[in-house]
Amino acid sequence: MTFLKNVFSSCLGALLAMGVLIVLFIIIISGLIGMATSSNEAQVIVESNSVLLLKLNTPITELEVDDPIASLLPSGQQSVGLLQLQQAIANAKKDDKIKGIYLNTGAMMSGYSTLEEIRKSLIDFRSSGKWVIAYANDYTEGAYYLASAADKVYMNPEGQVEFNGLATDVMFFKKMFDKLSIRPEVFRVGDFKSAVEPFLREDLSPENKLQLNSMLNSIYGNVLQNLSTARNIPVSTLKELSDKMVVRNARQALEHGLVDSLYYDDQVKAELRERLGLKEKGKISFVKYSNYKKSFTVSASSDNQIAVIVADGEIAQGEASQGIVGSATIREAIYKARTDEKVKAIVLRVNSPGGVFQAGDEMWREVVLATEAKPVIASMGDYAASGGYYIAMACDTIVAQPNTITGSIGVFSVLFDLSSFLGDKIGITSEEVKTGEVGELYSVTRPLTEFEKNILQTQTDEIYEIFTRKAAEGRKMSQDDIKKIASGRVWTGTQAKENGLVDMLGSFDDAVKIAATKAGISENYSIRFYPQQKTILGRLFEDLEEETQTRLLKSQMGEYYPMYREWNRIKNYQGTQTRMPVQFEVR
Repeated sequence: MTFLKNVFSSCLGALLAMGVLIVLFIIIISGLIGMATSSNEAQVIVESNSVLLLKLNTPITELEVDDPIASLLPSGQQSVGLLQLQQAIANAKKDDKIKGIYLNTGAMMSGYSTLEEIRKSLIDFRSSGKWVIAYANDYTEGAYYLASAADKVYMNPEGQVEFNGLATDVMFFKKMFDKLSIRPEVFRVGDFKSAVEPFLREDLSPENKLQLNSMLNSIYGNVLQNLSTARNIPVSTLKELSDKMVVRNARQALEHGLVDSLYYDDQVKAELRERLGLKEKGKISFVKYSNYKKSFTVSASSDNQIAVIVADGEIAQGEASQGIVGSATIREAIYKARTDEKVKAIVLRVNSPGGVFQAGDEMWREVVLATEAKPVIASMGDYAASGGYYIAMACDTIVAQPNTITGSIGVFSVLFDLSSFLGDKIGITSEEVKTGEVGELYSVTRPLTEFEKNILQTQTDEIYEIFTRKAAEGRKMSQDDIKKIASGRVWTGTQAKENGLVDMLGSFDDAVKIAATKAGISENYSIRFYPQQKTILGRLFEDLEEETQTRLLKSQMGEYYPMYREWNRIKNYQGTQTRMPVQFEVR
């Protein structure tokens, strides 16, 4: 009897403890959400004679995911949304309380089309007669390019400068696959469709090296031209400085005219006080971007709306999430914008290297239906390649930045034969029973037969025909002409404009203006972003679930978890893909 009492007492104690923990968890979460919500809803009052402080040392995404909870935590880092940042700069231009912008570029985490968008916004801000001051301890290539849009560019006297051109790295997995006895089965169309090269080669193919060189030189040519205009230095001089990395520190940057003065932080603040008409120790009224964006609204209700549908990330079927363009989510957003009478035009903002063919085709169909109802304009970000181009090619007008990476009209399929790895490395064998000549076509437990390989290559060829035919229809070109610039080759926006894949070079704002003009509402309209954000609570539990799963896998797999994570990424390549030739970053 005593034993049962003890057991009962122990169980009751455990239940009570668990209940207390649950209550505490609910209280803490409710408190955080309450604080976050009140913080988010509070209207920020901007003082007169203020300076907008832009510290761009966080990731810059297309559309901002408002996460006030992250900002309340000590290590919280919230990304900056490019489109909202541009809205803030545009509002500051006409805000009498904002006298100028203090730009601290920090370690820039963005592509060159994103930098181009921000540069254009800063230059437009200066057109009002207001000033932009840029300052940093050190400048990376991208950070300096952005800073060059300022009236004055300053840096720490002991700072370092990276000014040596652009580069990109491609990682190859062939040796790893050889060691693990994993055999990729690849099917592709086009000499330049080299997304599968890392699985088959140990270095770049001549075709891939050609397109990467061409693309990097095109982007950097545009960068140097804009730097030349901003700093009044001949392009030839800038190229020589870059090619030989002549400028490496602050003094050399000053000597060659890349910066205006070498200042410590207190000296920059002294100049800001002078520009604001403050006394020597007067307090500078800085307003951070995170606060300034709460001081105004651009979402006023209007009967004339332009829907901006943001497709940012890899293309996949299903629901969208951070970094994933889910076809179901985007299709629903386009449908809502198409059938909403208040929406007079649509801007499809694409920042995607592509992904699953079927998902891209589903979104393409929804774009086609939308163009039959109202103007649809494509605005391209850092990437709008392969599947990213696929979903844009049916739009009425395509607008790209000069540095946008686009094109890559091509298709590939890949399967991984793990039979030798399973049998020789870890001792697992299998045997298939089937009713016909072809069993489970997408199987990793056995090699493909020649008959099955022929089926997959034929399917890949057929999808390439579909891609090029629909691209030809969208661009009003012949399919033969499209194929001359297809074969999976990537182009910059400048090159794509020359060969007819895009209509004009310009910014997101240019795309919005075109949409407004085509809809006949150029004087009075509001912008509405799609897809709508999830609630704070919904994102919180989604993040908790993902974090729990990750921790569980890490604890179970230990040192093998990084290999699992990489394999999971590679596994996404299986099936028919319209994806950029290589996964790379321009640095």
